[in-house]
Amino acid sequence: MNLNLSGHHLDITPAIRAYVVNKLVRVTRHFDHVIDVNVTLSVDKLRQQVTANLHIRGKDIHAECVQSDMYAAIDALADKLDRQVVKYKEKRNGHRHDPIAAKRTAAPIAKRRKPAAGV
Repeated sequence: MNLNLSGHHLDITPAIRAYVVNKLVRVTRHFDHVIDVNVTLSVDKLRQQVTANLHIRGKDIHAECVQSDMYAAIDALADKLDRQVVKYKEKRNGHRHDPIAAKRTAAPIAKRRKPAAGV
């Protein structure tokens, strides 16, 4: 996973960088096919905003969070990204059919025979 972390009116300290990386580990724990992540941290007076774009094969996931505290905004953003990734993963893997269940439902139909009309 490539991480691009940028700040708008904010210097990215090693502590903030480490905190963001630790929070994004949870996203990669649920779905490890993440290509890259772009995270933008910005400050406008008392408004702390964190925006993330997660690029995975076939889809881009966007999340944004605004809080009064930067660490709280990062926490909320990690929760949003985690929910979106889990939803995408379930949607992607949910279309597979269970072959055993298909055989069970098909077997009783095949055993039924219609009585002969001429007998």
